[in-house]
Parts: sequence; structure tokens; C-alpha cells
Amino acid sequence: MVSESDTAGNEGTLVSDTSLDAHHAERMAKKKAARDRMMATKSGEKGLIIVHTGAGKGKSSSAFGMILRCVAHGFPCAVVQFIKGAWDTGERRLLTGHFADLCQFHAMGEGFTWETQDRARDIAAARAGWEKAKQLIADPTLRMVVLDEINIALRYDYLDVSEVVEFLKNEKPAMTHVVLTGRNAKQELIDAADLVTEMTLVKHPFRSGIKAQPGVEF
Repeated sequence: MVSESDTAGNEGTLVSDTSLDAHHAERMAKKKAARDRMMATKSGEKGLIIVHTGAGKGKSSSAFGMILRCVAHGFPCAVVQFIKGAWDTGERRLLTGHFADLCQFHAMGEGFTWETQDRARDIAAARAGWEKAKQLIADPTLRMVVLDEINIALRYDYLDVSEVVEFLKNEKPAMTHVVLTGRNAKQELIDAADLVTEMTLVKHPFRSGIKAQPGVEF
């Protein structure tokens, strides 16, 4: 048997749930109205200068996620790798093996500076990468160009940051997005960018003796 007190308790719960649902619906309606008003003011489009920097993992991964979005939309795009060009990465295999008709992939780097141990060689590789990057960025048919790890080349002054910023400001076609990745982005580049994201390191398996692994790091 269900007692009167049980019924009263159930009715109280139903009333409480109904009130919560109504309050939630009211809050969401106000939030949607505010969001709609904000979105009504955002009608412009432009090619963005995008910087992914910081000590945390995910800078290149995020850039390649954007490249895959371009590929999915059928937009021509390109990648220039400045440091990790010698690596056999998963993204390189995927893009060159399956989407070469949409995405150009130029591996211009020879490895990290502590591996080459040759400053003149590193500078030459960085310059060659930048010349290729300028050619690609200037091509108005490309929707996006990723300059992977260019911030490392800029950090060590293998490239002149003022030259890079000036080119992006004055030579980049109006609707071309350029994504520049790598930690320690220079302030001049950050100031010139439209979108800057800093990846924050909270925890990394490398500190626990775990090496870089395929599918996670490359």
C-alpha cells in the first residue's frame, strides 16, 4: 500500500522537479536571447593569423585539426613543417597518402636543434621553409596554411620575426588563414595575430619516464 505521506512526498518531488525544469528553461531562454543578440553583431569574415603557443601539448595537434576541417570542406590548404620535418608523423602519412589533392605537405625541417647541432644548417633549413611558406601564403586559392613549429625558428632568430609579421600583414590574401605553432611565440607575432591560444602544461607523461608515442605525439 502507498500511504498518504508517501503520496504527499511524491507530489512534493514532482513540484520541485517541475520548478527546477521551469527555472532551467527560463535561464536557457534568456541565455539564448543574449547569445542571439551577440551573434547578430558578428557578420564579418576574414583570413586570420592564428598562433598556438605555450609549454603544453596540443599546439600542432590543434593546427592539424583545422587542416582536417579544411579538407572535409573541400578547401585547398597547405602545411610547412619547420622543425619536425624529419619525423615520420601520423598527420604527414594521412595527408600525403589520402588528401594530397587538397593539402600540400612540405617537410622542410631536419629535426630539433640539439639533434642537428649545426646552426648554419638550421638557419638554411628555416629560410628554405619560410620561402616555401611565403609562396604558399601568397596563393589565394589556398584557404589555410599551417607553419608548424615556426615559433622555434623565430625563437632562435633563424628567421626575422619582423619580416614574418610584415609579410603576414601586407602580403597575405584577405581570406587566407595562417596558423603558426610552437612554444615561446614572440610578442611581435602575438600582437599581430587575430587569435592566440596558449597551451598550459598541467601534467605530462614524459616527466614520469614515458617516451613520445605514435598516435599521441606523432
